Amino acid sequence: MNRIEETIQRIDITSGKAIRARARARLEQLTMPLWALGKLMDLAERLAEMTRSLRPPVARRTIVVMAGDHGVAKEGTSAYPQEVTTQMVGNFVAGGAGINALARQAGAQVVVVDMGVCGDLQHLVREQKILSYTVGPGTANMTVGPAMSREQAIESITAGIDVAHKFADSTDLYGTGDMGIGNTTPSSAIVSLLCGAPVEKVTGRGTGLGDQQLLHKIKIIEKSLQANTPDPSDAVDVLAKVGGFEIGAIAGLILGAAGLGKPILIDGFISTAGALLAAHLAPSTKRYMISAHQSVEPGHRIALHHLGLHPLLDLELRLGEGTGCALAMHLVEAACRVLTEVATFEEAGVSEAN
Repeated sequence: MNRIEETIQRIDITSGKAIRARARARLEQLTMPLWALGKLMDLAERLAEMTRSLRPPVARRTIVVMAGDHGVAKEGTSAYPQEVTTQMVGNFVAGGAGINALARQAGAQVVVVDMGVCGDLQHLVREQKILSYTVGPGTANMTVGPAMSREQAIESITAGIDVAHKFADSTDLYGTGDMGIGNTTPSSAIVSLLCGAPVEKVTGRGTGLGDQQLLHKIKIIEKSLQANTPDPSDAVDVLAKVGGFEIGAIAGLILGAAGLGKPILIDGFISTAGALLAAHLAPSTKRYMISAHQSVEPGHRIALHHLGLHPLLDLELRLGEGTGCALAMHLVEAACRVLTEVATFEEAGVSEAN
């Protein structure tokens, strides 16, 4: 785990404190009632600390969509067939997916990474339209054994760190995204374990399951936990036993961004499962996380509460792909503009409140 340990050791949690204090002092003197822009000002203060700057850079934006398939999908836990993962990667490349439209509006580049898709994507790799960090052709069926080996779990996390570094010179603000049919199933298992919550409380309908399908999904997750007995004190063991290659890579991307001292927006339920893994490996990563939105998945609220993150948006999203990050990027820019463009009472010559 040398690469992971080195990254964790690089995460800076002290040098931004003085800048944060200066940012707060300025925000308290802006020409408006004290803290009148509420959570937007909270975010501005945090961004100053993360970037160690009173002018936080956020203009260069990269949303990384980690893609992978899941053996547990064979158990019928998704409303869509597994080949949709491969088909949607093609749609991302063609620019026709939800994330493409919203990223264009947000001025963000979309990077697609094959972490372990079952279908053939080599032509897209050769054409340099996607990156390949393939750990395997999808995970194993976690109802009968571990989803992956411990070595593969470490490999997936390390890949996410490498992707963060690959785009470090062209990125100020990262966003997480995912694609993988069936991936709310391992995400629910991860959230249940790391948050200490019952499976039925953290499991939702994913891509649109009916009542009976939802009950079946809950039973599949419970069966997987019983078959593997993951150690909730060991994030790598949890990932290996009941995780996914793309979920591990999201955890690595978060670790990498934090190690680089750059903010990272966390998308929906799957991304937040990755964030839980990252936070268990290095609690300091939470300083660099920004929750983009609250999804309709019941486990998402529990996971965000466990992380101490407050979502910027609540639009009843349930798509993934990084779409929530693209929408939230507008708010991140707005927070920066409040800090840098709004005049103080002294600068504007405006009388303060009595």
